[in-house]
Amino acid sequence: MKKMIIFDPAMCCSTGVCGPSIDPELLRVSTVIDNLNKKGVAIERYNLTGNPQIFVDNKIINEILNREGTDVLPVTMVDNAIVKTKAYPTNKEFCKFLDISEDYLKTGLKIKSRGCDCSGGCC
Repeated sequence: MKKMIIFDPAMCCSTGVCGPSIDPELLRVSTVIDNLNKKGVAIERYNLTGNPQIFVDNKIINEILNREGTDVLPVTMVDNAIVKTKAYPTNKEFCKFLDISEDYLKTGLKIKSRGCDCSGGCC
């Protein structure tokens, strides 16, 4: 299976739930990564604030940061090749880059109905 590494810009947390407002994109990415990790898909994620040495030690990331600066972050690598810069992968891109079906993104959770007339919960 392919291995993905995401190099985040400097921030206090990767979930997007810290600070005065929630960043829905960071929350989406954290949820996708958590779900995929639970299903055995290898995804690592490093934050420039919390893991600066990894940015120095990875020659590919070090070179792109020296050439383009931190505005290039986030950077997504798959099997040691950069596949996306300046934005996080979309859900479809996660599947494409990792060569997995979209079924991997499904959590299997159902939300109880709140009057929407669907029996058994909404998906």
